[in-house]
Amino acid sequence: MSEKKVPYKIYLTEEEMPKAWYNMRADMKNKPAPLLNPGTGKPLTAEELSPIFCEELVAQELDDTTPFIEIPEEIRDFYKMFRPSPLVRAYCLEEKLQTPAKIYYKFEGNNTSGSHKLNSAIAQAYYAKKQGLKGVTTETGAGQWGTALSMACSYFDLDCKVFMVKVSYEQKPFRREVMRTYGASVVPSPSETTEVGKKILAEHPGTTGSLGCAISEAVEVATKNPGYRYVLGSVLNQVLLHQSVIGLETKIALDKYGIKPDVIIGCAGGGSNLGGLIAPFMGEKLRGEADYQIIAIEPASCPSFTRGKFAYDFCDTGMICPLAKMYTLGSGFIPSSNHAGGLRFHGMSSTLSQLYHDGMMEARSVEQTSVFEAAEQFARVEGILPAPESSHAIRAAIDEALKCKETGEEKTIVFGLTGTGYFDLVAYEKYHDGQMTDEIPTDEQLQESFAKLPKIG
Repeated sequence: MSEKKVPYKIYLTEEEMPKAWYNMRADMKNKPAPLLNPGTGKPLTAEELSPIFCEELVAQELDDTTPFIEIPEEIRDFYKMFRPSPLVRAYCLEEKLQTPAKIYYKFEGNNTSGSHKLNSAIAQAYYAKKQGLKGVTTETGAGQWGTALSMACSYFDLDCKVFMVKVSYEQKPFRREVMRTYGASVVPSPSETTEVGKKILAEHPGTTGSLGCAISEAVEVATKNPGYRYVLGSVLNQVLLHQSVIGLETKIALDKYGIKPDVIIGCAGGGSNLGGLIAPFMGEKLRGEADYQIIAIEPASCPSFTRGKFAYDFCDTGMICPLAKMYTLGSGFIPSSNHAGGLRFHGMSSTLSQLYHDGMMEARSVEQTSVFEAAEQFARVEGILPAPESSHAIRAAIDEALKCKETGEEKTIVFGLTGTGYFDLVAYEKYHDGQMTDEIPTDEQLQESFAKLPKIG
């Protein structure tokens, strides 16, 4: 099919929407290392995980062999409110850059939560309701996950308790109010409402918090209250599974027009968006059916891939969660309060960490002033105000397109536009007023954090 016939937006029909999630681990030769019990140092069993997570989600978390897992009809029906999402050809950006590259982005911001997070939130709420639970607890950084989960819990009449990283809680009051509109309770973390929160505040007075802190509090509340379970918006295998709907839709849309991407780019914090976007393409790569350049983009202020250690570490600051083998900066690492948006988790998905360790993809870190420069450039020509998280991928996509301009290569670039930035205007204001700086951890700071990693393996 002629390239001129590719529309600005490629939409799928409801019939073309995926009916099953894709599990990358089924095709991985080297499986992600198992979660470990911090007390025994042995792999966690389903029985040990069930007091923390919903039973069906535990099964998905531990499944390394099933390639496709059916999406329940109730979840597919909910997806139809905002899916399929459009795959957009960035013609205006291409023209502005004067690049021979062809740029596409998968836009996940066309729902109330403003991000891709709703793909997994509705699935986790569904399984909690199916199990007969009263409610769930969680953490949220920039607020997209908390918003998505609040909406999903409202739909299924579940109680939702959100611990929001304190710096985001203070910087994004309107995101907090959206959660409350959907019936969630929102607490700034670390807080005095939990034992682990009190401990963290005693050890780090005045701390602005981190996802690791908020996770500790959410897990404590879930395990101490009957009828509640903890749910997480990134990092876990189950979340990457649910988010694979992004990549599956992307591939179906590209295949409709005979398009094969050369470069696939995703922002990386804990791994949900990146893992979801690359899933079917990585599957082809793992099976030897095709090859792609896959790039993970992370913030220089929280560079777990590019400067972290591949080791077992706690998933939370309070050290009450299971141990995961991942690229990590140390569970006690707290990103600079100047860091805008999400992507502030100290570690990375075990699945993505193993793929990166095996050389199946590459990673880059970018400074946030450069990220917001790209965000502004994109907004001015494509008409969408992007979330800071998404803008990391935009930065890399622009850089790759400019390389094509220099070399004359006509590469096809696909990146994930995870959501919109209308709740991030404080960060945009700081950028425009020249008050945004690039705070990058020193080697000494990271070594101090690495020294506290658990001595496992």
